Amino acid sequence: MKTGMHARTALAELAEALAQMLLLNRASIIALLSVLAPLTAALAARGAEPHSPTLQVAVAAPGVWRLRFGKPEKFTPTHFRSAPMDTAGLAAMTSSQSMPLDLAKISFRVSDRGCSLLLPMQAGESIYGFGLHTVLFDLTQSKGGQTGRRVFLKPTDKPENDLGESHAPVPFYVSSLGYGVFVDTARFASFYTGDVDPVSEGAGRSGGGMKTSSAGLYGPPVRRVKTMLVDVPVAKGLEVYVFAGPTMLEAVERYNLFAGGGALPPLWGLGVQYRGYTRYGEAETLALAASLRAERIPCDVWGVEPGWQSHAYSCSFVWDKKRFPDPDGFVRKMQAMGYKMNFWEHAFTHPSSPIYDRLKPWSGDVRVWGGLVPDFATAEGRKIFLQQNVTALFDRNIESVKLDECDYQPGSATPWSFPLATAFPSGLDGELMHSLFGVLYQQTLWRPFQEKGLRTWGMVRNSQALAGPLPYVLYSDSYDARCYVRGLLNAGFSGLLWDPEVRTAASVEEFYRRLQVAVLSHDAVIDSWFIPNPPWEQVDRGKNERNEFMPDRQAVSDIVRKLLQLRMRFIPYLYSAFHEYQATGKPPIRALVLDWPEDPKARQMDDEFMFGDSVLAAPMFAGEPQRQVYLPAGEWYDFWTHAPIRGGRTLEATNGIEQIPLFVRGGTLLPLAQPVEFIQPGTCFDITVSSVGSRATDFTLYEDDGVTTAFAKGAQNQIVLHADGDQHSIRRRGHYRGPARYRITGWTRF
Repeated sequence: MKTGMHARTALAELAEALAQMLLLNRASIIALLSVLAPLTAALAARGAEPHSPTLQVAVAAPGVWRLRFGKPEKFTPTHFRSAPMDTAGLAAMTSSQSMPLDLAKISFRVSDRGCSLLLPMQAGESIYGFGLHTVLFDLTQSKGGQTGRRVFLKPTDKPENDLGESHAPVPFYVSSLGYGVFVDTARFASFYTGDVDPVSEGAGRSGGGMKTSSAGLYGPPVRRVKTMLVDVPVAKGLEVYVFAGPTMLEAVERYNLFAGGGALPPLWGLGVQYRGYTRYGEAETLALAASLRAERIPCDVWGVEPGWQSHAYSCSFVWDKKRFPDPDGFVRKMQAMGYKMNFWEHAFTHPSSPIYDRLKPWSGDVRVWGGLVPDFATAEGRKIFLQQNVTALFDRNIESVKLDECDYQPGSATPWSFPLATAFPSGLDGELMHSLFGVLYQQTLWRPFQEKGLRTWGMVRNSQALAGPLPYVLYSDSYDARCYVRGLLNAGFSGLLWDPEVRTAASVEEFYRRLQVAVLSHDAVIDSWFIPNPPWEQVDRGKNERNEFMPDRQAVSDIVRKLLQLRMRFIPYLYSAFHEYQATGKPPIRALVLDWPEDPKARQMDDEFMFGDSVLAAPMFAGEPQRQVYLPAGEWYDFWTHAPIRGGRTLEATNGIEQIPLFVRGGTLLPLAQPVEFIQPGTCFDITVSSVGSRATDFTLYEDDGVTTAFAKGAQNQIVLHADGDQHSIRRRGHYRGPARYRITGWTRF
């Protein structure tokens, strides 16, 4: 829009040009244009308003609306979907007929630097999500009780920050008002959660006088209307998806079904994983694995770290025959002991790899650690990369892979990963590739299992949006215990899975407390990659490396065994929770606010979580002889003592260091299994069903082969457990005809 002198100059120039073309009197032309000037000025002004690009609204699915502004980029999370939208699951949900957001209050603007979007918010509204944050929780809350903050969706290898950078930045958020919003972008976007004060809304800051503190000077303005500002660099348009509730949990479920549903692990994936010392070769690994079996330590998965390769950092994907002289025999011997095998790798491909020359044209134009960065956005790049993985691993029928170093370290002065200016054959730039690299890597390594109709359960260092169907659990090199718990809660808002793994500890007490959280997570992992002996023999890293064992290591081992057996007791219960996740999108582990969004205390509770539908966990931390536990309204029972507890209040838990505080909701059935050391093809769990409180709701166990995808084609039984007082019944329906997975051996009452 041109105004003042610029507008008059333009008007004169246009009049002169028209006069020459039309051979009219110049003054007549100016008079004509002067009449039209107010209209053209108004149109020009409207063209500069945030509403200028046309807004297109469409129903993407029942309860899901797609808003399109401007010209969106090609390479977005929806472009690289891991699975098709679960239209049947979305159709089965109760559909809301009204759009949760007022379209008249949504505005969009394009500028030279990118685009921005304003979305309405309401007073008292809380925002959650945006991926795997380990520091943030309610994203409308800043330090000092201020409302509104900036969340920066940028991948990083150090997620313990209050800016929002994380291992899995996801442009999806859910509101306490019961709706969700997904901005379909892989750019490093910023979200200002109620912290923007548009001029169009009138006066902002109130009051006057001199301020005498930094908080007074730079504190947030008093706003009449809260807004969400989405700032996306580079892009000239966006697609935005709005998910109806009417509850927070239903909005999250819709988002997960929109992504394709949740991942269903193989049964063995819900067991315990031990990752061995990176310097151990074949003989040492076999000996250590045998010792765990001799001590009856529950363990289903064995992780082999970088040492299996002839070169790592970057990777050759070729076996080191000096340390592993017989790869086939090694894998067979480990599997004969009942271990499922998980092998470490990262994507950067060393010149010694047999695929290096063929992969070079399908890689970025910058190397990392001397290795190529494969362009997983190209079919040829994926194909060539997989060829060596098939030769080294998949032809040996390994069950899973750990995908490391696929994140980014934006704050480092000496970065190890590829810069944002990196160009890739697919057309992705370095920024887009950093956001999408983890997802594309997961998709690539998942493919061989899909082709064989097998399930897998791997680990990954980075992810992004629509990751629900991916059977990979996020992990981190960070090690703050409270951040680990907060990450577990936040993962449930964004369709992510989180592994608060256990390594060393400052004390045995801290080791127990960390292990208790791991036992109740998506993936129970003990990661001993940098210590030669299990941490229950020595928690101190230096002493462990020197083989100086704790004098009470046997007693510690006994307690560790009991804690890991607790995980094994919960496997049938947790398997049902994951089946619900796969079918309905309901997160198996989630923050209390998703179940009690109207409860103001639940909305701020970031160190308690629901483990399935029935169990509330309240982790304790080292040095705390007791903790405050908040139980939402309702009937609750102590898991350990079976004592009834009235909800809607805070109590003090004083569980000893061998126990994590657990509470079971009244009115539920809780199936707990006799623990096994590891899950075999014919494992049948002996289950005792506890009827908790009065009027217990039926519980459904899911029975299938536990390893293939045949369940998706109907090869599954649903075993419905019912209790009415002392009367019990079991109803089995379905088309699975393999070995029985469950045997109900008893019924009890809390």
